[in-house]
Amino acid sequence: MFSNTFVLAITSGLLLSCLKAYMDYRAALRSINYHPGFCALIPSFGMLGLLFKEPRRGLWGGWRRFWRRKYLDFQEAGVDIISHIAFVPSVTTYLVLADAAAIKEVTGHRARFPKPSYEFFRIFGGNIIASEGDEWKRHRKIAAPAFSEHNNRLVWNETAKIVCGFFENVWGSQAEVYVDDVVQSLTLPMALHVISIAGFGKQTVWRADGTLLPKHKLSFQDALHVVSTDLWIRFVMPTMLLDLAPTKRIAKVKLAFEEVEQYMLELIQERRDAEKRDERHDLFSNLLDANDSDENGDGSVKLTDEELLGNIFIFMLAGHETTAHTLAFTFGLLALHSDYQEKVHQQIKSIMPDNRLPTYEEMHLFTECTAVFYETLRLFPPVTTIPKISAEDTSLVTTDRAGNRVVVPVPCGTSLHLSVVALHYNPRYWDDPYAFKPERFHGDWPREAFIPFSAGARSCLGRRFFETEGIAILTMILSRYKIELKDDPRYAHETCEERWQRVLDVKDGLTTA
Repeated sequence: MFSNTFVLAITSGLLLSCLKAYMDYRAALRSINYHPGFCALIPSFGMLGLLFKEPRRGLWGGWRRFWRRKYLDFQEAGVDIISHIAFVPSVTTYLVLADAAAIKEVTGHRARFPKPSYEFFRIFGGNIIASEGDEWKRHRKIAAPAFSEHNNRLVWNETAKIVCGFFENVWGSQAEVYVDDVVQSLTLPMALHVISIAGFGKQTVWRADGTLLPKHKLSFQDALHVVSTDLWIRFVMPTMLLDLAPTKRIAKVKLAFEEVEQYMLELIQERRDAEKRDERHDLFSNLLDANDSDENGDGSVKLTDEELLGNIFIFMLAGHETTAHTLAFTFGLLALHSDYQEKVHQQIKSIMPDNRLPTYEEMHLFTECTAVFYETLRLFPPVTTIPKISAEDTSLVTTDRAGNRVVVPVPCGTSLHLSVVALHYNPRYWDDPYAFKPERFHGDWPREAFIPFSAGARSCLGRRFFETEGIAILTMILSRYKIELKDDPRYAHETCEERWQRVLDVKDGLTTA
C-alpha cells in the first residue's frame, strides 16, 4: 500500500513538473512571437552549458554548439536572430544574434542591454570586466589612460627584444626547429615575457637560473601561468575546499593565486614607496599614476587597493593568454597556406631587408601581417559569444533570407548572446566565410561584422596592446623562419579538411584555445 502511494506521488509530481515545463515553454514562445530557433534540455550557456559542453541534438545545447555549428543554426532558421529555449534548471529563453545591425543596436545602448553579472571575476576585487553602470564608468576613467600610445610603443620595442632573446638563448643557431606544442613551447612563454615587462615593468630573461625572490615559492611567470591555465578551478571551488588542498594540482592553484596576489601587492608598495618615480609606461605604472591623480580632490574617482588588484589581475590574465592562442592559430593557418606565408615574408623583407629589428613607426607598413592576424581572429575569435540582458521590454529588427523585415520581441530579462563566431562566418558579410583569405582585410571590409574585441563602449581597452604585441611577434618570426608542418606518415592520406581539423583543433580554455 505504502509503495503504491509513493509511486503514485512521484509519478504525479513528475507529470505536474512536465505540465508546468510545457506551459512555461508555450509562454516563452508566445513572448517572442514564436520566433524560429531551437530547443534543448540543457542550455548552451552558463555553467550547465560548460558542464555538458558537447552538443547532442534534442538533449542539450552544449557550450560548443555555436562553435561547432558556427552559422548553421541561423542558416536553417532563415534569419540572423534565433531563439534558444532550454528547460533545465527552468525554462529559459535566449536570443542569439548574428546580425551586425542588431548587434550594433545592442552594444550601442548599454542602459537597455547591460552585461550580466560577472561576479566570478572579482577574485581579487572589483574591476572593469565585472562592473556595470556607474561603477564601470569609475573603473574605465582610471583604466583607459593606462593604455596609452607610450605603452603601445613600449609593447612593440620590448616584444622585439624578447623575440630576439628567444632566438639567441632558446633556439640558438639552429637552422630548423621542431615545436611539438606551439602554445606551451613558443607563444605562451613569449606572451608571458611581454606582459611581465610591458604590463608590470618586470624584466625577465630566457632560461633564468630558477632563483626565487625572498618570501616567494613560485616565480612571477610560473604563478601567472598556473593561474591562467587553471582559473576555472578557482571559479568552481569554494575557498574552503581550496584550503583543504585535496590534490597536488589544487594545492598548486591555491599557491599560485597567493603568489600572484603577493607579487601585485609588492609592486604597488614598491611604486608608492619610491621617493622619485621613474618615467615608466607599463600598464601597471600607468594605472597607479592615473589613480593617484585625483581630479576631484575628494577621492570619488579613485580605486581602492582591492580594485587596483582586480584590474591588474584582469589585464594580466587577458594580456597574455589571448595573444598566445591567437598566434598559435595564426602559425597553424600559415603552415597550411604556404603561398600566403611567402607573400607575408616578402613584404617583411621589402621593409627590413637587413634583418634589423622592426620599429614601432613601421607597424602600419606590415599590412600583410595585420591582414593575417585579423583573418585568424575572424576564424578563431577569442570568445564565441558575448552575453547581454534586456533591461526592458523592447524589440530588435533583422531581415530574413527573402529580405523581409522581421521584428523580434525582446521581453524584459531576456538573455541575449552576440554570437561572435556566427557573425564572423555569416555569408551576408564575408565571401566564402570558411576559407582563409587574409586579403579580405585590404581596402574596405565590413568592420561592424568583426567583433573579436566586442563593440561599443564596452569594447576591449587592450585591443591596441594585443595587436601591437601579436604583429610584432609575427613579423619577427616570419622574418627569419618558414613555418611548415612536420611530415608524419600517420597523416599521409588525410584530406585537406582532415588536416585543417587536426592542426587547428579547438580545446577548452578561458578563451578559444
